Amino acid sequence: MVVASLTLGAVVGVLLSGAFLYVEVGRFAEPQVPVTLFDERKELFAYTAGLFVGIPLAIAFVLFQLSMGNAALPSALLFLGLLVLGDEVAQWALLRTKYWGADLSRPFYALGYRAAIGGIISLAVVSQYLANPSITVDGTGLVLLESAALVALQVAGGFLSLPAAGASERTGGSPFAGALFSAVGFFLLGLGYLGGEATGYVGALVALLGAALVYRRLRPMLARVPAPSAGPKPPAPEGPLAYGRTVSPRTPSKGEPPRKDG
Repeated sequence: MVVASLTLGAVVGVLLSGAFLYVEVGRFAEPQVPVTLFDERKELFAYTAGLFVGIPLAIAFVLFQLSMGNAALPSALLFLGLLVLGDEVAQWALLRTKYWGADLSRPFYALGYRAAIGGIISLAVVSQYLANPSITVDGTGLVLLESAALVALQVAGGFLSLPAAGASERTGGSPFAGALFSAVGFFLLGLGYLGGEATGYVGALVALLGAALVYRRLRPMLARVPAPSAGPKPPAPEGPLAYGRTVSPRTPSKGEPPRKDG
């Protein structure tokens, strides 16, 4: 039963986060645009790193849910704070590295990173629910809605944590703004453990819609990211290359027969 619940949770988490990458990040890759606006290898590595970083954050979210279910608000707020702080520190650390942070396409890498974290937290939520003896249609729908909201909150919170760049119409962005937004959204997801399934549906729906609105407002920022290959082209070689089936530009020495092609 445990293996089955973990497997189904993994399917849900990977499908949700992977669908975000395929649909939203993929719209800025060839052939949807003339030139891909990010390094696809870095995007894949950022997503993979987020899967590992999301494990301790998923534990913090599960403990937050359990604390809300027991009406232990001080403990719930503690674990909520650890979750939000962990999100922001993880993104800050990612963008401070030379591999991801030195690239102007870092908003794409941050979003893939945070989507993967949301997928792992969704895995924990789904597997925890499926481990219960009583599984209902309403409860399953609520868990799926919460899972979608988790990925959306991670992505939107990561977007808000990015500073405004260039001539953007956005007035600002900071880890504090992203952390505050994420904290409110996660708290809404925990209301169902206090007020029942109906309250849970309302909280999850409000969190999902809020995250979608924030992401939609900030998404145009991605289109203004310059492509990694937009820099000056490397100079063309002055002569034929000395490898493959090409002729070396070296002049034959005296008495040496000239080289033939092929």
